[in-house]
Formats: sequence, structure tokens, C-alpha cells
Amino acid sequence: MSWRSIPMKFPGNCIVCKKKIEVNEMALWAKGLGVKHTACTEVLELKCAICGGSAGCLQCEFADDCDRNKVSQLCICKKCYEEKGSFALYQKAIVKQFPIINIKD
Repeated sequence: MSWRSIPMKFPGNCIVCKKKIEVNEMALWAKGLGVKHTACTEVLELKCAICGGSAGCLQCEFADDCDRNKVSQLCICKKCYEEKGSFALYQKAIVKQFPIINIKD
């Protein structure tokens, strides 16, 4: 997929922030994906606290309500969330990252 910088010929909504992009405003466009503000190109993607992989922010069911610049960086990806004992795995990972927390079993 290749994002192209274009002047907007019609108003649209940014696929990242959901805000309006006005006519003649420069935006990035990709066929089949939509448009986004040039300022929205650097989307913050959180890492999973357990596995360290992508938390999957853009596909998250809470993406519309989540301000990734303000929320805890201790998120969990869907794969780890669906593992048996995911809460215990999460606790272990957090204690390992922050030993001062001292969570008791």
C-alpha cells in the first residue's frame, strides 16, 4: 500500500482521528483505505505488555474512544488476552518490568 499526498477535492474524514479534512487541504490517500491528515501519519501503536508485540491499536474495539497519548502504555494484544491465564501472565510481565510494584500471589 502506498500513501500519496493529495489536495482534497471533496471533504472527507481522517481514518485515524475521525476529524474532517476540508477541500484543498493536503492529505494522504491510499486506494481502498481512505484519507488521513498528514499530521496523523505517526500513529502511536502501543506494545503488548506481555509479548512486546503490537497491541493492535488500529483494530482494537476501543480505538474510537482511546487517546493513546494519554492512556497507560501497559496494554495487551488480542492474542495474549485470549490465552488461558492471561491476567496472571499480565501480572508477571508488569512485575518484571516494574519490580517495585511487588504484587503478591
